[in-house]
This record gives sequence, structure tokens and C-alpha cells, in this order.
Amino acid sequence: MSIKAFVVDDSAVVRKHLADTLSAAGIDVVGTAADPLFAWPKMQASWPDVVVLDVEMPRMDGISFLKKLMAERPTPVVMCSTLTEKGCETTMQALAAGAVSFVTKPKIGLKDFLQDQSNGLVQAVQAAARANLRAIPASTARSPAAPVARRSTAAAVVASSNHTAMAETTDRLVAIGISTGGVQSIEVVLRQLDRTCPGIVMVQHMPEKFTASFAARLNSVCDLEVMEARDGDRVINGRVLIAPGGKHMTLKRSGAQYVVEVRDGPLINHHRPSVDVLMRSVAACAGRNALGIIMTGMGDDGARGLRELHDTGAWTAAQDEASCVVYGMPAQAVKMGGVDDVVSLDGMAGWIQQASVRPLRHAGAAAGAHAGSNPGSSAATAGR
Repeated sequence: MSIKAFVVDDSAVVRKHLADTLSAAGIDVVGTAADPLFAWPKMQASWPDVVVLDVEMPRMDGISFLKKLMAERPTPVVMCSTLTEKGCETTMQALAAGAVSFVTKPKIGLKDFLQDQSNGLVQAVQAAARANLRAIPASTARSPAAPVARRSTAAAVVASSNHTAMAETTDRLVAIGISTGGVQSIEVVLRQLDRTCPGIVMVQHMPEKFTASFAARLNSVCDLEVMEARDGDRVINGRVLIAPGGKHMTLKRSGAQYVVEVRDGPLINHHRPSVDVLMRSVAACAGRNALGIIMTGMGDDGARGLRELHDTGAWTAAQDEASCVVYGMPAQAVKMGGVDDVVSLDGMAGWIQQASVRPLRHAGAAAGAHAGSNPGSSAATAGR
């Protein structure tokens, strides 16, 4: 059964190109409109599976319309915003209000972008159509090559650091990979943690400019210090370092301390930053001193890296299907065999607190203890 989509954008040119792109991919565009007030009655006649929504429009802005949708008839929404500082901040508000994902429209070269079949729109709409809206936290919804070849390429990105993990340090850290649905979900987790928790390094799939707004928003609502990572930033208790959009972030060791390295590199698993790149560097530098977590998101980025981290002796977790907006990345991580515990969104902060004080274990024990497929474990049901 084909996906039904509705496009709301004040530019006739943009509406046409977006509709053409979706139609060419087999998605049924049931209507378009120049603003939300025109869109509402049209949508009532043929309700879509996914709404592609602009942010800045006349008569009613995209944020207000999104809130109306979520309150009256929750529907997966993909925001389509211009890549500007103001647009980034507004789009972050939309994602926090319940939008599933977003696609960025460049200010320069817009026509070429709209005509590019690989601009990410189709994938975003397809993921949104499969999204579990019930998993969006209620508070935020009311107020986002062959395996072997990918593995070797990701390994090459972190290889130049080539630091080995110490057997044990006084510093523990948490590595998190998250994508579609992550803006709302990670806020739930971070709000429950205080500054005594281990330092967190995180990849959220986002383009450049968006991660600064994302970090600033989280920093304003959490007790933790949340910041877009800069090259050389130290990983310390109570601090969250988010990989900058358009850059890879890796961990490296400086004595018994950990710092991050931020740099350019090729797309890995179609992403930059890539979760696999981060996880593999954490495996190499921190090993069993780290915790690894994969949360809601589309695709398989991070599954291989988490397995490598797990096999060093690190404790690992994946978000459970019921609480994921998109159960893609966690499912692949479980399938890959690198997950100890399957944990609900509400239980993830508790899992971090508990696992960070667990005794360290040897890599050999970890390799034979793949408990991730057992949702009945105590950690799996925490918070439910």
C-alpha cells in the first residue's frame, strides 16, 4: 500500500518539485497547499499518512500548525526548512513539538537541491510513515556499499588516532547514537540525569548548524552541561558533547582523561557524523570503561560499532521497540549481537546510572554474553 503525503509550502516552485520527487518514488501526493489554512480542509478530504511542512509561511506558521495536528489528529510530520540560523532554531522547536524528521532546503542552489532525488526527502517521508507516534513523549508532543566495505571505511576514519584503551581508569563515559525521533527522546533521558553522571559523547544525525541549536535547547532544559563538541573538548562528569553536524567526532585519550577529536571525513553509512565512527573510537580508547547505547533511528548506523564496543567488555543497551519512534538502528544493533540490555525510553536514564557503577568485566566474558534479545531482563523492563 503506497504512502499518502501532503505538502505544505508557500512557494509554488518548492511544492511542485517536492511533489514530483515524492511521486517519482511511488509516494502518492494527495494534495499540496500554500499555507496551513488552505491545507486543513484539503487534508480533511483525504487524510495523508505524512505531512511535509514548511516552517515560515503566511497566516499560520509551521510550528502552530504542527501543534494543531498533534492536538487534534496526530500525524507524522517531516519539516522542510531553509538552512539558516533562525530556521535551525525554529526547526528544533518543531522537532521538540512532535515532528518526526526534517529536510533542509539550502538558500543557494535550491532548484538543484529540489531536483536531486538523493536530497533525503523520500527517505524521511518513508521513515515518518513507519513512525510510532505513540512513542513520542507526551510532554514534547503537546508543546527529530557492502557491510564489509562500510566497516573498513569507518575503521579508517578512526584509525589515525590509534589509541589503545587503558585496562581501567577513574573516568567512565557514555556513548550514545540516535537519529530519527531522537530530539524528543534524548531530552527525556537527559532531563533525568544530574551532573554526577559520567560524561556523555553523542551522535545525533543532523546537518551542520542544527546541532548548535539542538545543544543549546538541551542545555536550557537539563541540569547537565550540553554543548556542541569542539576539537579537544574534555569528557567530564555532567557534560554532554554532541558531534557537530557535517563533522565526525571520535574519542581519544590524554593520559587517564578522555577528549574528543572533531574533523572532516567521508560519509559513513550515509552519515557525517556517524555513530559507527564514534563507537569504534570509544571501543579503541575507552573499551570496558565505557557504556554504549543505541536509540531510536532509521538504518543501521552504529550497530557494528556497538558490537565492537561490547566485545571489549563495555556494557551496552538498545532502546526497546515499543518506545522507539523508528525501531531501525536499535533493531540492527540487537541483530548484530552487541546489546546486553533492551531498555525502555523511560528506563534509559536509570540504566545509565546503574550500569555506570557495575563492576568492569573482561572482554572474553562480554563476547559470550549477548543478552540484548532478552527484553524480559530487569534492565529491559526498567521504567515501564
